[in-house]
Amino acid sequence: MNQKHQIKITTRDRLMRGWENSMELVRDFENYAKEIEDDRQASALFAQFAEEEGVHAAKFHEILHNYDA
Repeated sequence: MNQKHQIKITTRDRLMRGWENSMELVRDFENYAKEIEDDRQASALFAQFAEEEGVHAAKFHEILHNYDA
């Protein structure tokens, strides 16, 4: 393959992708927790996972700031 046309995925690219994925999971899990009305345990589990995924997203975001500084 011609090396001048090769795309290089950087660490920053991967961190950005991880942050975006984590943020999407937070939104999804929060929505699931709110939508589930017939199972308190499942609703609480999704709420807990949303919080935990929020911590992951915050860590990705913090590290990304170091790459943009």
